[in-house]
Amino acid sequence: MNKKIVLVLMALFVLQACSEDGERSKSTAQVVVTQASSIILQSIDVESHYVTSGTVTSDHRVSISSRISGYIRKLSVREGDRVKKGQVLVRVDPVNAKQSLVQAEAALANATADLKRYELLYKEHATSQQQLDKVRLRYKVARSQAAQARNQLGYAEVRSPVNGVVVEKRLSKGDLAQPGAMILTLEDPASLLVETYVSEQFVSSIHIGDTVNLEIPSIQSHLIGTVRQVVEAADAVSHQFLVKVALQADSAVHAGMYVQIGFSTGMRKAVVVPSAAVVERSGLQGVYIVDAHKIIHYRQVRTGETSANNKIEILAGLRDGDVIAWDGDPFLQTGMSLQAKK
Repeated sequence: MNKKIVLVLMALFVLQACSEDGERSKSTAQVVVTQASSIILQSIDVESHYVTSGTVTSDHRVSISSRISGYIRKLSVREGDRVKKGQVLVRVDPVNAKQSLVQAEAALANATADLKRYELLYKEHATSQQQLDKVRLRYKVARSQAAQARNQLGYAEVRSPVNGVVVEKRLSKGDLAQPGAMILTLEDPASLLVETYVSEQFVSSIHIGDTVNLEIPSIQSHLIGTVRQVVEAADAVSHQFLVKVALQADSAVHAGMYVQIGFSTGMRKAVVVPSAAVVERSGLQGVYIVDAHKIIHYRQVRTGETSANNKIEILAGLRDGDVIAWDGDPFLQTGMSLQAKK
């Protein structure tokens, strides 16, 4: 008998709960949303983009080396240091250059004395014009060699030819510098560009002067670039073409940063919605659509690119003729009835 009473009570409870849920659903459906914006979707022409990745590089890269052989006595800069044009970067101990200068000056002194003596002999008709010319030529060679030796001694100090940043350091203080061997590498941060490789399928649609969209994820920056060079010879292995994009000056952008590049490849039809209409739930994106009875429903969508005018392309989930709503007061919920924003 007790079991029957319990079952009856449970049945009454379930019926009451269902009745309350129905009342709440009915009550929700009767809510009128005021101050809500809505639009009827229609496909529009949008740019089609080919997206690839690239790297920020410097258009002005300078290798610093010594013109003379000797041990490095001063090298006070390191990677990341900024240097100015004319700043002394390296001092080399010019032992060999000093010895060469001493020898050259001694040879010049000897040639000068010979020239003076032969000029006197020529005035006294004691030597020929041909012999005097040979002595004069030897004097000119000795003078030139002495000037060259003095210049070589001046190369003991290596100065920066540009304003830039030290990006690589091969040698240190105490190392032996050799003529032509790189010691430092400088880059000019004011002249940056982006290098990327483009598939042969799209290279024909990319031209010098084209505007491209650049995104640098590490600094969350969106920039505009201009195609400066398209190398018309594909890589033999990847069959891709090197494209260089001139970059707008930005103090936050540095050589070596990863960049995503969007090239325009033509026009296509697409459904776009205001970015304010897209809501996110648990990492998934969706919009509120309005049915023929003015009732609001939440629908998940797959989004694409965001344009400069805050429009988001919808890749899947919506089509022409759908009505969407957003910016509601109170906040939009499934089952609400829509009243257009005045």
